[in-house]
Amino acid sequence: MHDDMKRVTEIAVPVDRAKAAIDLMATYQGWVLELSRVRREAIEEAQASGMTQAEIATKLGVSRGRVGQLASAGPPPERAFFGTGQVTVSLGGKYEAGKEPDQNPSEVVTREDLDNFEHLRKLLGGMKLEAEYEVIPTTGIVNLNRENHIVVCGPRLSPIVAQVLEGDDNLRFEKDRAWHLLDRKAGKKYRSPLDEDGSPGDFGYLGRLPRLDGRGTFLYIAGVHAIGANGVVHYLENNLAELYREVRTKRFSTLISCRYDPNTLAVLESRRVTPLYRHEG
Repeated sequence: MHDDMKRVTEIAVPVDRAKAAIDLMATYQGWVLELSRVRREAIEEAQASGMTQAEIATKLGVSRGRVGQLASAGPPPERAFFGTGQVTVSLGGKYEAGKEPDQNPSEVVTREDLDNFEHLRKLLGGMKLEAEYEVIPTTGIVNLNRENHIVVCGPRLSPIVAQVLEGDDNLRFEKDRAWHLLDRKAGKKYRSPLDEDGSPGDFGYLGRLPRLDGRGTFLYIAGVHAIGANGVVHYLENNLAELYREVRTKRFSTLISCRYDPNTLAVLESRRVTPLYRHEG
């Protein structure tokens, strides 16, 4: 911190010094927010272990009332599931309807994916995290080596994502007469109701997968069809705290089923249909 302050105060040009001070304040404010989350989580863990608020207060050197305040101050512990700073959501792109590649079409995302981003943005906003989205080009090339990153893109649209998914020994996408999801450990196939009898339902994959540089992970969401990813986001909206308690920020994967309104495409219900497969000890 001292070195940062010294660097900023020694900048000769006033406007540059002001800009550096603003940037450093934003960084420190982000750290304060994350530390308040860590503090809240630690107090919750202490209470869950059997400690009373009075005992915690004695250990912290504060009043019992202050412990109650600290236990509800700051973002919820599950914020860490998504990261510690601005989140980038990468959405799979496709060519603009009615245009061929040689017509220089713009790359667009589906209605379902844009809806997904809006739901994610609201969920993240409630935990004091900002979000932006980017469109993965139709080449499927996406930079996975980033912090605070969510990828919403089927493996058929991105060979890079497909390559990473091959490292999941338990769950994967497969195609025979139609794309579906396979639980290799249970030997069970999850075929989309859309492909079976046309009913409004789908399955989706949710996991935390390794970055290609080996220096972290990214969250991955994909459905057999686009609506399946909406089911995964719906599941996160309604089960995030419980999911975070189970997996924290470690690597895992699971499958989610969903049912939706065929007229509005709004997801009505979602549930986990496989175990939470851990990818590490």
